Amino acid sequence: MSLDVLFVSPPRIPLPPKGRETHFLYQEKAECYFYNGTQRVRHLYRSFYDRQEIDYFDSDLGKYVAVTPLAQPDVDKWNRDEQWLQYNKASVDSFCRHNYEVNMKTTSDPFSPLRPFQAHRHHLPHQDGPCFPNTILLCTATGFYPLKIEVQWLKNGQLEEEGVAFGEELQNGDWTYQLQVMLETHLEAPITVQWGGPDPPAQVRLLLLPQSPFLQLCQEQTLDGIMGAVIGVAFLAVGLFSYLKSKKGESGGAGGEIVGRGPYRGGLSSSSAGGQEGLPDE
Repeated sequence: MSLDVLFVSPPRIPLPPKGRETHFLYQEKAECYFYNGTQRVRHLYRSFYDRQEIDYFDSDLGKYVAVTPLAQPDVDKWNRDEQWLQYNKASVDSFCRHNYEVNMKTTSDPFSPLRPFQAHRHHLPHQDGPCFPNTILLCTATGFYPLKIEVQWLKNGQLEEEGVAFGEELQNGDWTYQLQVMLETHLEAPITVQWGGPDPPAQVRLLLLPQSPFLQLCQEQTLDGIMGAVIGVAFLAVGLFSYLKSKKGESGGAGGEIVGRGPYRGGLSSSSAGGQEGLPDE
């Protein structure tokens, strides 16, 4: 759980040439991270220039760290000032723990992220065969800042690297970001997908897509195949019926000829080596 406080102060950056107008944003941000209540507290005091972090103080390190060359001279000066370092180290108690206790006493629902995190479980049915392609799992993390974040897919506690695709980090318009990470996998058996994390400030949701356009296409192809088979059987039955009917009019002589159609009344004329038959004279 973290507590953030924003401060705006005069910038420690070179001024533009005289008579030339410039626009910039300078920001200082104090962050408090609490682990197991107040048993372990970490304090970060960070400076930004035009949304770019330039330096920070880390209570775990006990010193300032320069992120960009612009802040290196100031960082060297602050780290040589023991009194200034002790003041910032003491902010773990005077600032972080103090504000934590005040909020716990005065707020009806203090630090709501402290509530136990409820993991989300999703059951996916087993689908197998050529008409059931790989399942696509999509995890979307949104509302986090700064940009540095790591999203991983774990299977039975093991890191999944094959079939993982990362989307582009997108800005939400309020200095926060969102990121999508996709996992393509094949379900060999029914599984339970669970999302969980130690830090709930970033809202994360899990979207399961068990089907794909390929499945619909395969189903359509299967239906077309069944209809084609039915039509084929129908044509085969008609052909077989015609063939059997024509076989009934075939004579059995050794020198027999192909049977031909007679008059409309349905009579048949045929000839053989032993004699000749025809229609009776009228």
